Amino acid sequence: MEVTEALIDKLSKLARLSFNEQEKADIRSDLERMIGFVDQLQALDLTGVEPLMHMSEDENVWRNDIVRGEIPRQEALSNAPAHDEQFFTVPKVIQK
Repeated sequence: MEVTEALIDKLSKLARLSFNEQEKADIRSDLERMIGFVDQLQALDLTGVEPLMHMSEDENVWRNDIVRGEIPRQEALSNAPAHDEQFFTVPKVIQK
């Protein structure tokens, strides 16, 4: 894959970022190195290597929840842009 000015512009637009010319050159260099690394990985012979699902044998290791301090409802609602004295209110986003 070739890293072009158009590709960098498209990625920056999708990410909603803007870069000056020096930053674009740095990003181009970084992208080319990343693509080169992926090309090296694709060249490896992985015949007989099982896919790795987890980095360790442990699965679903969870910590116990610890109840910590809470804030009163009125304090929580005090910074809300909209509320009805009991709950946060938000605009309806699902229409029938």
